[in-house]
Amino acid sequence: MRFSPDETRRYARHLVLKGMGGRGQQALKGASALIVGAGGLGSPAIAYLAAAGIGRLGIVDNDIVALSNLQRQIVHGTASIGAPKAQSGIAFANSLNPHVQTSAHQLRLDADNVDALLLGYDLVLDGSDNFLTRAMVAGAAERAHKPLVCGAVSGFDGQLSVIAPHLMRPDGRPFPTFADLYPVNSDDADLPSCEQNGVLGPLTGVIGALMAMEAIKLITGIGKPLLGRLMLYDGRDGRFTELSY
Repeated sequence: MRFSPDETRRYARHLVLKGMGGRGQQALKGASALIVGAGGLGSPAIAYLAAAGIGRLGIVDNDIVALSNLQRQIVHGTASIGAPKAQSGIAFANSLNPHVQTSAHQLRLDADNVDALLLGYDLVLDGSDNFLTRAMVAGAAERAHKPLVCGAVSGFDGQLSVIAPHLMRPDGRPFPTFADLYPVNSDDADLPSCEQNGVLGPLTGVIGALMAMEAIKLITGIGKPLLGRLMLYDGRDGRFTELSY
């Protein structure tokens, strides 16, 4: 899989990066990722994965762009108000990097379509805003043996982890499941709502960019992904905390 002259110039800072280089960039070009939700978290993930040169990028979202989204959902502009978020996100990715193959899935995920949709991708990034969707995506990713990058934000606080129970720890035990991190009886009433409580716009950029970082690490084999670890970010105090689970 060769790079065109344009790709070589485009990814020049990756190609000279020790630990990444041509091998890592080739891995990115040969990989595919599905982003669930083209909102506050999905937007920076879309931007950075497209810019990094992932081979194929899918976006699933059944919502449309609203004016109140633009404070944090950076892949959409004022001209996109009223447009489907999946289509708007894909248009941004295509304008940023024409070498990335893209697919817009303008639909609501449910038990009838989630498994088939995830099977077409190497890994999943979940930036959805409700627990039912998160649990459903996590279950499908676990059944399909796909790594899942989970991010969440509210107010000034964010969190991030990687779920991949099909992968093994050095001692032979599987990494934790989604249910090990979040109680199976949780529902949206137990979770803080951004619509009710608000969210600081740049916070979604911090967590969404870190989601893209974890995806790139999983694809290229660079570093240690957040497997069995929950990263917490306190935006007000500028502090990261890590918990093992």
